[in-house]
Amino acid sequence: MTAIELFHYDPRLPVVPGRLGSRLPWRRPLSNFGDLLGPVVVRGLLARHGVHLPAQAPPARADGPPRQRLLSIGSVLHYARDGDVVWGSGRNAKMEDALHRFTRLDVRAVRGPLTRDFLLARGVPCPPVYGDPGLLVPLVLPELVALSRQRPHPLTIVPNYNDLGWMPPSDALLDPRSPWMDCLRRIAQSALVVATSLHAVVVAEALGVPARLVRSRAEHPFKYQDYYLGTGRSDVRIADSLAQALRWGGEPPPSPAIGPLLDSFPHELWTAAAAAPPGGSVHLGAEGAA
Repeated sequence: MTAIELFHYDPRLPVVPGRLGSRLPWRRPLSNFGDLLGPVVVRGLLARHGVHLPAQAPPARADGPPRQRLLSIGSVLHYARDGDVVWGSGRNAKMEDALHRFTRLDVRAVRGPLTRDFLLARGVPCPPVYGDPGLLVPLVLPELVALSRQRPHPLTIVPNYNDLGWMPPSDALLDPRSPWMDCLRRIAQSALVVATSLHAVVVAEALGVPARLVRSRAEHPFKYQDYYLGTGRSDVRIADSLAQALRWGGEPPPSPAIGPLLDSFPHELWTAAAAAPPGGSVHLGAEGAA
């Protein structure tokens, strides 16, 4: 049996900026906390099924057979290959249709109905099961729920990493490339989260922390609309500035039905592998754009 790979976006970027950096060999991972939540949620859910994945896995063999892959958190649909399993992923509307080269996917859930419509238009069956798996963070990290009962930080501002350049300096600013658990703890302990980072909003709302989305200057609105529609909201107000977001405060929280998303989690990909005869294997892989 070939290994099962959990795909998540974490590209290795040049350490030195500019044209010179692109020619040098030194790279470091982006480590955007939202993109790293996929492995966190999947590990946590698998543990509930008695499967415990290692924190790190050995690198893939270049000459090995293709692995079956699970795509979860993130706008990563354009990375999908025929035969991949999709659970909670979304379309990245900045990517051209031609970059979506798949024709056969095993779709269990998607981020929202806009992603579902995109798949159906391409002839890919997709059930009406919606939700960003980041909504399950309180389930797999219950210590965050306890932390959220005390909120010493009156405000936390979380930009999408592509919006960092225009965000004004502030003690309330949280760099989304900070260690992922630090990001989650800060969001949990905030009285208000203002963000262009989608997953700052997702995690805040999952923990019951008031959150307001600010319109991104770098990201397409598709993913935000997809998420809100997937939680049953079509009338969310998106602030045009930080000042407006502060005046408005948090958006009324959703009451997403996480049961269907949780029930659609494809744990059998791993539980079946764990029950396989010797020679089967499980692999937790990290991939990203080079």
